[in-house]
Amino acid sequence: MLENLIGAESETCNGLGRWLAREALERRDLKTLFSAFCNELRRRDLPLWRGQLGLEVLHPEQVGIMLVWKDDNLTVRDAQRSEVMQSPDYTNSPTRIVDETNETFRRRLDRPSPDIPLLEDLRQSGATDYVMIPLPFLEKRRTAVVSFATQMPDGFTERQIDDLKLAALLFSPYAERHVLRRLAVDLLDIYIGPRSGERITDGQIELGQVEHIQAAIWLADMRGFTRFSEEASIADVIQGLNSWLKPMVAVIENHGGEVLKFIGDAVLAIFPIMGDEKGIQDTCGRALSAAREFGTTAVQINEARRMEGLPPLDYGLVLHVGEVAYGNIGAPTRLDFTVIGPAVNRAARLQELTKQLGQRLLVSETFADTCSCKLMDLGHHVLRDIDGEQRIFAVDETE
Repeated sequence: MLENLIGAESETCNGLGRWLAREALERRDLKTLFSAFCNELRRRDLPLWRGQLGLEVLHPEQVGIMLVWKDDNLTVRDAQRSEVMQSPDYTNSPTRIVDETNETFRRRLDRPSPDIPLLEDLRQSGATDYVMIPLPFLEKRRTAVVSFATQMPDGFTERQIDDLKLAALLFSPYAERHVLRRLAVDLLDIYIGPRSGERITDGQIELGQVEHIQAAIWLADMRGFTRFSEEASIADVIQGLNSWLKPMVAVIENHGGEVLKFIGDAVLAIFPIMGDEKGIQDTCGRALSAAREFGTTAVQINEARRMEGLPPLDYGLVLHVGEVAYGNIGAPTRLDFTVIGPAVNRAARLQELTKQLGQRLLVSETFADTCSCKLMDLGHHVLRDIDGEQRIFAVDETE
């Protein structure tokens, strides 16, 4: 076990812990730290030809990161979840063996290794010995391994294997620190968005702590969702929601917006405004471009659904612009990072008009004032719980 190496004497690893502590302060990026670590081990007369660090993360699209050091060069690969889970690359790999046993895996490469293609590739490239070591992370449910290969004719000595195990033990906390931060950032990005996540990691976690910003507001809602969810199976409802939400999120993010929350089948997003009047026009222009692009995508989605014998999905979307309070609401132990304010309320009431007026995309007069494109004036309308009549516009789809 790696723990048994803590008190072991090792001239090779003498001072390595101090070296790592110093280097970790200067090389805050894991890629540069791992590359420097492999070079340092070789400087200490460990005959390394190749080093690899494999770390599993928690992300719906990426299963992990892989750093490969060889000949003083480092390559980085984000392993896609769809590529790795249950794939032969994993099931026929040393990583699976180490994951299942939590023990060091070693194989001399003096003969073919058809059962593990990676080792056969390394053998044909000149490797003579290979060792993979589990990193003793506190969180043991995810892969965390480091491996080394040599081209020395006789492979690694037993003493060198022990030195590599001790080196891995010393390196492990720095790798885990990186993974823990990656987990926190990824989860915040996925569940609340990158801008909101960044504010939270910067310390904006107090109840009532808000920032007043100008933003274009996007509020979209699927029409007929209640009937759809009553008549369709849960699987079909989820599939329908995902087929609608995925491209919408993509166009919002591609145009500089951020989705704040899904409210059932509704989507609330903002496009924060930076700068002067030109900044307002630019931001609202990007929001409108995103809405138009989604309109084109929705046609394609429904065509695909028609081909599958599924009912079409319809929606109403509104754009407004104004000041919002952006921050924490809720309770001390259960916060929600969102936007509130009169501008958000107006967007919600405007959204109710999309069905009444038979329009998929409506914009407020305030938003229309920022647009240089042609809009259709739909006149003045009363918005529920909003004083006075509001002038409403629709996008001229023929433009």
